[in-house]
Amino acid sequence: MKKHNTMKDIIIIGFALFAMFFGSGNLIFPPYLGRLVGEQYVTAMIGFMIMGVGLPLLGVMATAKAGGSFDEIGNKVGKTFSIILMTALILAIGPFLAIPRTAATTFEISIRPFLPSVSPFIIIAIYFGINLFFVLSPNSIVDIIGKFLTPALLITLLILIVKGVLVPVSTLTDNTLPNTFTASLIEGYQTMDALAAVCFGGIIVTTIKSKGYTSTNEVIKMTLKSSLIAIGGLGIIYGGLMYLGAHTTNLVGEIEKTALVIMLAKQILGSAGTVFLSVAVALACLTTSIGLTTTGATYFSNLSRGKLSYKVAAILISVLSMAIALLGVDHIVGLTTPILKILYPIIIVLVLLTLIGKYVSSSCVYKVTVYVTLVVVLIDVLGKLFNITILQRLMSYLPLSSVDFAWLTPALLAFAVSKLFLCKTEKTA
Repeated sequence: MKKHNTMKDIIIIGFALFAMFFGSGNLIFPPYLGRLVGEQYVTAMIGFMIMGVGLPLLGVMATAKAGGSFDEIGNKVGKTFSIILMTALILAIGPFLAIPRTAATTFEISIRPFLPSVSPFIIIAIYFGINLFFVLSPNSIVDIIGKFLTPALLITLLILIVKGVLVPVSTLTDNTLPNTFTASLIEGYQTMDALAAVCFGGIIVTTIKSKGYTSTNEVIKMTLKSSLIAIGGLGIIYGGLMYLGAHTTNLVGEIEKTALVIMLAKQILGSAGTVFLSVAVALACLTTSIGLTTTGATYFSNLSRGKLSYKVAAILISVLSMAIALLGVDHIVGLTTPILKILYPIIIVLVLLTLIGKYVSSSCVYKVTVYVTLVVVLIDVLGKLFNITILQRLMSYLPLSSVDFAWLTPALLAFAVSKLFLCKTEKTA
């Protein structure tokens, strides 16, 4: 009989979690945030990792508790709601945001520094041509690259961080980012790992069950123990990159996020290090893009019950992703922010409600809390995005509205009121 809770299983699953959460695109956010916060990098690090590391791991655990399907969590609000939310998540981690960002990151870090005059259209078209080839004709080379790529990229980053910490490129500078902690929480949204966690949590659950851990409690315990490894790895990478970025303000003026990573690599590792990092980032972006495109094409094909074929869906995702990728990383990040400010609060509420599920005896509580949160975030984001004075004034009366957490108090009140007064009889679905 297979022994449970072995260190080998914990390590294997822990590295699987790390590989799932760590994408090369995430390289660009910690150093840039560090550059803004300077000497307050510890405060920023805590905020960033709560959203960039802690929440994704809670998302996996919530999905594990729900039996490996986030649909089961969304269904507690309603089946239509669940479909709409999953579609929005797949679009966000797919053709609207994450896939284009992999292509734009590849161009800006791996190609432009060495071929500054080459057209981004040509490179990005080639990128998606290669991407589509593997999506439509799966090949073992992708698995081979993936097995060696994560360790290679991790080793490169660890060398970069260790050397950069021992021999800083410059001195720490003053903080230039207001509300450091809450701003860093919002910046943690940009990893999009929490969105990926609830979409792909089933993969981790399946892996755990395949190793002989069958009960829900065993799955949750293994996820929690394995999470310590993922937290450690992500914490070192994110924290180290943020520390390096905090020493760069005196070196250069305004700079793009991807250019900052290149500058750090060149300053610390020299030209050879920059080349190696560029190759690793390009391959990591490609494998991530292949996985996300495959996931998106499969989802939309299944959603249409085969009316939209997998092949057509993959082509449409690639074409749309290419168009958005041509905007460049910084512009994509600009598009990303308002979308994530809508999606993340909903995910946070659903994950926390699921984790405290034994205290939530009614699906009505889910519905009231989630819909109140949704209404508030929509009013808040639309008011700021389109500069609608009346909506901005309305939101200004809510606590924490100035730091983009206007939804928090209404969500807590909705939960308390619905649980204590409105929803005492109806059981959860």
